[in-house]
Amino acid sequence: MGIEALMSSVQPTRVNRRIAPSPRLERRHHARRLEIVRAAGRTFRVRGFSETGMRDIAAAADISPANLYNYFKGKQELLFFCQDNSLDRMLASLEKSRRLRTSAKEKLVSIIESHLRCVLDEVEGSAAHLFANGLPAHLHERIAGKRDRYERGIRNLIAAGIHSGEFAPCEPALVARAILGASNWSVRWFNPEGRLTAGEVAAEFARYLVRGLSMNAVAGLGPRVKKLKRTSAR
Repeated sequence: MGIEALMSSVQPTRVNRRIAPSPRLERRHHARRLEIVRAAGRTFRVRGFSETGMRDIAAAADISPANLYNYFKGKQELLFFCQDNSLDRMLASLEKSRRLRTSAKEKLVSIIESHLRCVLDEVEGSAAHLFANGLPAHLHERIAGKRDRYERGIRNLIAAGIHSGEFAPCEPALVARAILGASNWSVRWFNPEGRLTAGEVAAEFARYLVRGLSMNAVAGLGPRVKKLKRTSAR
């Protein structure tokens, strides 16, 4: 066989290369997902998570049901996006507050305010906390690490405040969970049409929660404080 015939018998190899979307298209896609999430969050609050279907979400987002599946495969994935996105914002706020050149008290107030604004003033944040149990186990595990890292950051800040003498001796893990529990529960009683805005509630609530940690607030609890101080010093 001649070289020409040999060359003609060889088929060129086709390489399938997926072209990565441009940053601009990625931003547009992410922004559209956020719009859908916000529409879904409003629908979840009115109808409930279990009673809401993908067609309901599509109608609320003004998108066709078929097109909706280009953004989310189902409402569990949509709820996961709510929770994951909210945790990313909370972790960013935690890091920003941690870098502030101020007291542990002011850092903790800043974190709680940001947490409450996310929960109360952002639809996807409220949906993430109202329907936290709606995720299947495999999706819940994917956000567990971020949730634990966030809680650990708050515990560490409380411990630093105890060490500096700003906060009364206490169990940082217990106090961190009490703060997070109270903050997350606020989405169930907050009324957006009420007298106070989400921002005003966040500011007042944060000050109230942190005030209970100050040394002055527990000055009259002498024996108990001394006992905790001895325990935390071990």
